[in-house]
Amino acid sequence: MRLLAYIIGFLILIAGLAWGAIELGAPVLYVEIGSVILLGLGIILGASRTRNYHNQGDVTVIRDDDRV
Repeated sequence: MRLLAYIIGFLILIAGLAWGAIELGAPVLYVEIGSVILLGLGIILGASRTRNYHNQGDVTVIRDDDRV
């Protein structure tokens, strides 16, 4: 769910940047290429930042019947 929110936010950012670039007179082809590159970067960053870290193996198990 967090990945979806991250991607939606990144899409809004890309749309704003693309709109601004077109208004400034950038060629549409360059804006499309840049948008696709930013979308790929957003997916990679979103997946790496929302990774599940629950199974890292840092758990120490102590049984109740262990006597010192």
